[in-house]
Amino acid sequence: MNKFISLLNATIAMLAVILSLSICTSYAQADELKDISQMADQGQTAAAIDKLNAYINNNQKNAQALFMKGVMLAEQGRRDEAIKVFTDVTEKFPNLPEPYNNLAVLYADQGQLDKARKSLETAIKTHPSYATAHENLGDIYARMASEAYDKALQLDTSNTRAQGKLSLIKDLFGTGNKTTVAAKEPDKVAAADTKKSDNVSKKTSSEVANSAPASSKQAIGAEEELSAAVNSWAQAWSTKDLDRYFASYGASFKPAKGQSRKAWEEQRKERINKPSKIRVSLSKIKISVADSNNARVRFKQSYRADGKPIHTTKTLIMKKEGGNWYIQQENASN
Repeated sequence: MNKFISLLNATIAMLAVILSLSICTSYAQADELKDISQMADQGQTAAAIDKLNAYINNNQKNAQALFMKGVMLAEQGRRDEAIKVFTDVTEKFPNLPEPYNNLAVLYADQGQLDKARKSLETAIKTHPSYATAHENLGDIYARMASEAYDKALQLDTSNTRAQGKLSLIKDLFGTGNKTTVAAKEPDKVAAADTKKSDNVSKKTSSEVANSAPASSKQAIGAEEELSAAVNSWAQAWSTKDLDRYFASYGASFKPAKGQSRKAWEEQRKERINKPSKIRVSLSKIKISVADSNNARVRFKQSYRADGKPIHTTKTLIMKKEGGNWYIQQENASN
């Protein structure tokens, strides 16, 4: 009996050591991924991807690392490679909705709207409360409808009904476009041993609003409006939609260095029209609402135009006029 107790105690001690080592390893891996993420945020994306590849070679079933790689590749404009990585993540971890969402964003950017729609529908199927996928799916439907009305007008230029519908859908899409890429921070994605979709728990904006006091609800509403306005501005810039781009700036907008509004607009037109293609993406958006009519939006901006991406930190001073948020001041720093 004493021998049995001694053996049992030895076994328990050994299990404790193994568990301790396992926990230490998990923390070390998490720290390594955070270090890699910080490298990318500091503009060292290529070096971060190299380090991440080495990490993935030793942790091939780590969903977190694979997801980070997909986002980094997308931010570098390496869309085909990013699509391949996110597809791999969906096959290995079919219960995670974020990879499907990001696939949809990349497909939409390539004009493959039907693929984008299917990816978002799968994301929603895995997580019915995933608000980002629902919002992006609405944008995809709007774009598909817009293209259908465009086609109807090309076939019959006298089709006034299609013209009216086209104007309506483009206005709706223009004021609320927000095709969002899920974040790459390690705590945003489930760990590699995720086995159930319940492990990825998220609150939708409506759930947060319903549990918040009245003042908090107003702040949440303002943040959603500001996020939509800023994303619409970035999308208009990316698509060279100059009318929508300039409409994002309020009547009280003050260009930098004392430049007149007219001179600033002419300069912006030239710079936006010159490249054959522009890609503007935003991340780490932080919104500070001062009151019901004034706010500050700070974010990391990645700008790519016929060359390597340029990373800057930008702050927009926003003012609400006539029920809509407009840019009043725009400040950028490296």
